[in-house]
Amino acid sequence: MESWIDEIVLRAPEPEDLESMFLFENDEMLWPDSNATGPYSRYQLKQYLLESQNDVFADRQLRLMIGHKDRGTLGIIDLCTFDPRHNRAEVGIVIKPEMRGKGIARKALGLLEVHCFRLLGIHQLYAYVRKDNIPCVRLFLSAGYGECACLPQWFRIGSRYHDVCLFQKFNPFN
Repeated sequence: MESWIDEIVLRAPEPEDLESMFLFENDEMLWPDSNATGPYSRYQLKQYLLESQNDVFADRQLRLMIGHKDRGTLGIIDLCTFDPRHNRAEVGIVIKPEMRGKGIARKALGLLEVHCFRLLGIHQLYAYVRKDNIPCVRLFLSAGYGECACLPQWFRIGSRYHDVCLFQKFNPFN
C-alpha cells in the first residue's frame, strides 16, 4: 500500500462534488452492481445535495466522499438501506477506475467502520457482491467480513443472471 493512502479522509459531499457524483452515478458499467435503473440528472443530484441532512438516522442513508488533500476525490462510500430497528446498514463503495487496486477502498471501508461502529453504534454492516467480482470479494474478506450466504441468480445483467455473495461484519465494540 502506498504511503499517501494513510491521508485519505471521508467527508460529507459539497456542492463542488456535483460533477464527480454525476460521473459515478451515470457510469453504466456500475449499474449492474446496484439497483440503478437509469441515469441521474445534475438537477436531481443537486437536489440531493441540498436536501440531504447527511445523517443516517434522518435520511436512512449516508453518502461520504473519499478524498485526499492532494489527489482530490477518489471515490464514494455509502451506507444505504439503514434499518434503525435492527441496527444494520448496507455498504456500497466505488473508486475511480484509475485509482483502483491501490488500497483506497480498504482504507475508506476501515474509516467507515470506525464511524459506524464506534460513533453511531451500528450493530452490523453488510454488502451484496457479485460472486465474479473478485477484487470486491477480496476487499470484504480482507476487511473481516464473513460470507454468510450465496444468492443464486440474484443480479440480472442483460439477459444473464449472476450469483451474489452476502458479506456481513458485526460491531466488534459491542
